[in-house]
Amino acid sequence: MFHAEWFQVIKSGNIGKIIHENLWITLLITLLIMIIQNTFTIIPLILVITINYTLFGFINGFLWSWLTSIIAAALMFYGSRYLFQDWVLPRINKDFVEKIERNGFLFIFQARIMPFIPTSLINILGGISSIQFNSFITATIFGNFLYFFVLILIPAGLMNSQMKDFFIEAFVLMAIIMFLLYKWKKKKRGERTISDHSKGV
Repeated sequence: MFHAEWFQVIKSGNIGKIIHENLWITLLITLLIMIIQNTFTIIPLILVITINYTLFGFINGFLWSWLTSIIAAALMFYGSRYLFQDWVLPRINKDFVEKIERNGFLFIFQARIMPFIPTSLINILGGISSIQFNSFITATIFGNFLYFFVLILIPAGLMNSQMKDFFIEAFVLMAIIMFLLYKWKKKKRGERTISDHSKGV
């Protein structure tokens, strides 16, 4: 519950005092914000991560953002699969669902590290498809780890000029990972085409 002292602390810039005295409330609020972001994507993900960075610092802000995103994704996955599937399925393009069911882990992982795909859409598609939860959550864990690490470098870089080198290195690492995934997926498609051709013969 807010009281007058908090406003004085905020004005003085001593946010750490608020967090220390109300840690569980702060964690709960930021968790709820991440759940909302993963459900409706009305809040930009970079804003959520920036809030956590401001409140908890670089390492803790990154880890808390990553952990809450996994929790939120799991909740939305089960919600879509067991509560809203009958309502959502007729309104979703079946081609997307088929791609998830055909590629599973790789599709979810790639979607997690692509900034233009809403997190809520990934969760919904995963939930209404037949993909196993283990594949979904594993792809989410690794995909969000890489993507969130790059995202948190943005506010860190803006607030600390020394982070620019880390941002460049992280960007190069992401580019390498994306290239390797592309080559692996291309190889898998080639093997699948050869297998299908052999069966046809």
